[in-house]
Amino acid sequence: MNGLYRQNDPVDTFGMRVAARLEEESQNLPYVIVERLRASRVQAVNQRKRILAESSPVFLLDASTGALTMGHGGEHSNWWNRLGAAGLLLTLVLGLVAINVIQDDLRANELADIDAALLTDDLPPAAYVDPGFMQFLIFNHQEP
Repeated sequence: MNGLYRQNDPVDTFGMRVAARLEEESQNLPYVIVERLRASRVQAVNQRKRILAESSPVFLLDASTGALTMGHGGEHSNWWNRLGAAGLLLTLVLGLVAINVIQDDLRANELADIDAALLTDDLPPAAYVDPGFMQFLIFNHQEP
């Protein structure tokens, strides 16, 4: 007896007695009944496998493109899978476009701030490319 069942439980004890009695009597059944039960059991298992195959996800690898796809089987699932994939693809593309627009705006604003600082500063823009200007900045920051 495994650890999942309690030995004192009257329901479990009754269930075990019924199972033992059915097992005893199944040994005395005629061959025709045994074969009908076996055929019914095979049909039930096949039907259950078919139901599970239609409802569980199936992963397919397309050898020509190397793409891995997922499906659920069934009659109308191909249409829903394509619609869902198109929706996800549209969401991805819109997200990438939005990120690109935001990044372009941020970059343009940063460049505009730098240009405004350069043009409104007291020094001419040519001073910033002078190699000695770096030394000038270093000495000016150390004095205060």
